[in-house]
Amino acid sequence: MSSRSQGSPEITPEVLLRAYACGIFPMSESADDPSLFWVEPERRGIIPLDGFGVPARLARTVRRDAFTVTANRAFKAVIAGCAMPRADRDNTWINGRIRDLYIALHGLGHCHSIEVWRDDELVGGLYGVSLGRAFFGESMFHEARDASKVALVHLVARLIAGGFVLLDTQFVTDHLRQFGAIEIPRRRYLNLLDHAIRGEADVAKLTADAPLSGTEALAIIAARGPTAVSSDPRPANILEA
Repeated sequence: MSSRSQGSPEITPEVLLRAYACGIFPMSESADDPSLFWVEPERRGIIPLDGFGVPARLARTVRRDAFTVTANRAFKAVIAGCAMPRADRDNTWINGRIRDLYIALHGLGHCHSIEVWRDDELVGGLYGVSLGRAFFGESMFHEARDASKVALVHLVARLIAGGFVLLDTQFVTDHLRQFGAIEIPRRRYLNLLDHAIRGEADVAKLTADAPLSGTEALAIIAARGPTAVSSDPRPANILEA
């Protein structure tokens, strides 16, 4: 269950950042609905960075650099990809107002994208908001198998390298559970959030527009702790988010 309230027509990037600092975020009913509403889940999805797990088959894909992965090179294209309807979803909550707000946040240095390329074609990616040492994942997409999963692995490597302590996923899906995503009560989440936003972190500590190799990404994650890279041989039969 989540609590909702109708959003103000005067939402600005600055208002949006204050909302994130309070544990709420905006959504719309559909791409065609211009209105926004605030969401504050009673149970919040997070991925503990100390417990991020990479299934063995995906780790092999990441390690052999099946894709080229960059950061903040094509933000508008990533959010457009996330807004596109998919076979498992006819509509999207990303409307024009949301796109404009997050593009503005990107211009302010508070919204970031991870891009996944194959032969210079964008085939997947994700975007999210940074505030202090917290990163709020917003949406991801894929046009090639494993592309959004590879994007998530590279995101986590950059967050760890940059000093982040909280990765908020808003909700938990089967797709995210395989990486260690959990749900926590709102009160516990707000305590973690309050701690995270008081510090400083840097998404671009690793050169933002330079490709990061899969081996480098996995090494950063593995160095975080012994549970970081999983040998779990589960087949990848979970629909990507």
